[in-house]
Amino acid sequence: MPTRVRRFRTGLSAVALAAAALGALLPSAQAASAGTGSARGRPDHDERLQQRLERLVAQDDGPPGAIAVLTRSGRTQVYTAGVGDVATGRRPDLDDHMRIASISKAFSGAVALRLVDEKVLSLDDTIGERLPGLPADWHAVTLRQLLQHTSGLPDYTADPEFLNILQADPRHLFDPRTLLGFVADEPLQFRPGTLYEYSNSDNIAVALMAEAVTGRRYEDLLKELVYRPLGLRQTSLPLGYRLPRPYLHGYDVTPGAEPEDVSEALSASGVWASGGIVSTPRELGVFIRAYGGPALLSEKTRKEQLTFRPGDSSEPAGPGTNAAGLAIYQYTTRCGVLYGHTGNFPGYTQLAATTPDGTRSLTFSINTQTSKSNKPALLARLRTVQEDFACALLKDR
Repeated sequence: MPTRVRRFRTGLSAVALAAAALGALLPSAQAASAGTGSARGRPDHDERLQQRLERLVAQDDGPPGAIAVLTRSGRTQVYTAGVGDVATGRRPDLDDHMRIASISKAFSGAVALRLVDEKVLSLDDTIGERLPGLPADWHAVTLRQLLQHTSGLPDYTADPEFLNILQADPRHLFDPRTLLGFVADEPLQFRPGTLYEYSNSDNIAVALMAEAVTGRRYEDLLKELVYRPLGLRQTSLPLGYRLPRPYLHGYDVTPGAEPEDVSEALSASGVWASGGIVSTPRELGVFIRAYGGPALLSEKTRKEQLTFRPGDSSEPAGPGTNAAGLAIYQYTTRCGVLYGHTGNFPGYTQLAATTPDGTRSLTFSINTQTSKSNKPALLARLRTVQEDFACALLKDR
């Protein structure tokens, strides 16, 4: 999500929900194999990767904790550093719930593209055809342009009225199906298809189009088209501020001050299909291997999905050189290519990526927020470490 720093009435320095992305000594960092205890010294773990993760967490502006999960043909390695809960000292876990932020856009992409496969939707369908109640100025925008952020739709998360509501009540419960009303009086930012501009409005419109053509709630479409086929039982789209237990706690980190827990400070209703999904590192890996690999979509639809615009980055940028597809990005690292998505939300920064064949995946989660406008130096270090893990994933083992 685009980042805009706000200060709530509580004194919390953080990003105001969708506009964001809208000291204590920590226990020693650890590496763990799935389902085991400490794995320091294990032959199947790379001590250099572990040290890089530890150094990231040790930075003054760094996250209290991090978890990186490498999966190769069913074999999973879990690296953790720091803590997933400052209060208890518990380390991050493979089955911790967490806000996946804008990786939610890949889920709305999965719903839309599966409906394209079923010939219920077309990538050339327009807002005017499917959502005629939206502003006439927007009617020529296509589903393809929404999925690739070339629509020109103004971003509702930057609207002053939206921000004022969040400033007054960070846990305000929005009706997600009316979010585009905040910018309904605004024209397009540019002629559709001519430029790339990351906008949270795009994926709200995608979800509304999916609802319009099916007559079903977006939450139910997620269950039918994504969760159930992939066996995702710990992934959900809540509207409130509560997280399922157990969860990876997210923090606002200011050097020189104690980390402040913002895990449940904000309602997710203000980001909905654009950033509200909650998942776990384990299930996020399952999803991205299917969505970025060949398992979920037909070859024809996948070819459209993977038509990339060079130089257009996810938010925040992923490792290596970025290019934008349809609700997915290509990350060209020094060691090879991955497909995936990133996200950031108060308390969380996320990466999920897979090899093109869908057999290997990397998820990388830290429990503080960083983006190009919020702690850019931390983001630069994070991307470097992510690329190190990407190279470990891509090399033959």
